[in-house]
Amino acid sequence: MKFILGKKVNMEQYFDEDGKVRPVTMLAVGPMIITQIKTIEKDGYVSLQVGFGAQKKERLSKAVLGHLKELGSFSHICEFRISAKEAENFKVGDSIDQSIFKIGEVVQVTSTSKGKGFQGVVKRHGFHGGPRSHGQKHSEREPGSTGGGLRNRVPKGMRMAGRMGSDTITIKNLKIVDIDTERNLLAIEGAVPGRRGTLVRVIA
Repeated sequence: MKFILGKKVNMEQYFDEDGKVRPVTMLAVGPMIITQIKTIEKDGYVSLQVGFGAQKKERLSKAVLGHLKELGSFSHICEFRISAKEAENFKVGDSIDQSIFKIGEVVQVTSTSKGKGFQGVVKRHGFHGGPRSHGQKHSEREPGSTGGGLRNRVPKGMRMAGRMGSDTITIKNLKIVDIDTERNLLAIEGAVPGRRGTLVRVIA
């Protein structure tokens, strides 16, 4: 399994060899440093713990600094589940960068979507609202009845107003269209959830 951490930069237009324009999302990825290798014998499962992004040591706790030792100080520490056979190819302190990927490779991307705050049912769930005539005055964007015939109870799962966004979203079958090794950039075809600077996981 291939994986890397990055941050969303922006969206751009990419012209392929045929001259066709494609919308791509630019990700500033890697390098990541392996900070721990978890095993079944000690931890009950196999995974790689990696550190990504620079951070001041003053902002990290003594426990984290003691865990990282001389590997550095990172703004993000994440884990990726792998098989025991794959773990044999890594050791603590190894670096992982975008060179593990190839142009044309299909990946899945996981990130956090933009937060939109408290929203009504029209924006949050696509309700049409009430009619604009027939005596309606202040109910154009109201949800309507929520009773459902359950004896004065609102049934579970009823679509109502509430906080929207800030969800962890995974998009599959996105294609890598370009790799910039000098600037550590990945160009992935299509849109990736989140604002600029959002932490992104890329897995192939």
